[in-house]
Amino acid sequence: MNRRIRLWLVAAGGAGLAALLVAACLDLPRFGGDRHPYGDRAVRAALTRHTANTVASVNFDQRAFDTLGEMTILFAAVLGCVVLLRQTRDEHRARPAPEPVARPVRRYALLVLPVALLTGLYVIAHGQLSPGGGFQGGVVAATALHLLYLGADYRALERVRPIGLYEAGDAIAASAYLVTGLAGLIGGTAFLANTLLPYGTFNTLSSGGTVPLLNAAIGMEVACAVVVLLARFLDQAVEIEDPTGVETPTDKERGK
Repeated sequence: MNRRIRLWLVAAGGAGLAALLVAACLDLPRFGGDRHPYGDRAVRAALTRHTANTVASVNFDQRAFDTLGEMTILFAAVLGCVVLLRQTRDEHRARPAPEPVARPVRRYALLVLPVALLTGLYVIAHGQLSPGGGFQGGVVAATALHLLYLGADYRALERVRPIGLYEAGDAIAASAYLVTGLAGLIGGTAFLANTLLPYGTFNTLSSGGTVPLLNAAIGMEVACAVVVLLARFLDQAVEIEDPTGVETPTDKERGK
């Protein structure tokens, strides 16, 4: 296939896509209205399944399959990062020496760490009730651990961050999401259908059917994924030296 034919194919595909987008835009609801067909249906479905947070209902109930795709993208990104940033044979690991930390920074980091960690867990646990959820809470919980790097040193962070456990946690959380979906098929309904568990009492932690379970799985997956990602990048910046074995001044400054 020559270059001219490829250009014609790209142009034809682009024109078709543009036509579909224009047709979709012309059929959109009017701006400024107080009613929206999809929004009305989403709110009604959320209330029917006793999920107070409509966004959580959309993410983990009405369109839980889409959320599975987003989780898979993050999982694949972590897997690619682990493979690309692994220690090679011609690299060696140098233990970073501790450096002094200003007392205000140390006090603030160690004081905020438990608060930030509890906040992340709270956001995950209450995702079906209030704004937030597994994605947001998982990021908060994961980054909270790295306050040890700012308030103490890298070795203190490594003691609470066994990478193997977090890699296993990432895989287990992703598998838990899939198993919950497969349980629906075994129960005679659709994949990821919210029909397995009782919906509970509205606006309580036990409400929403499978929404809290899927939300917790996403929270664990995101938290473990972020920890593993940051660990690989920090290892490259702080511990792993180049093949020549020469440590640059910048590396020494960052190796707390």
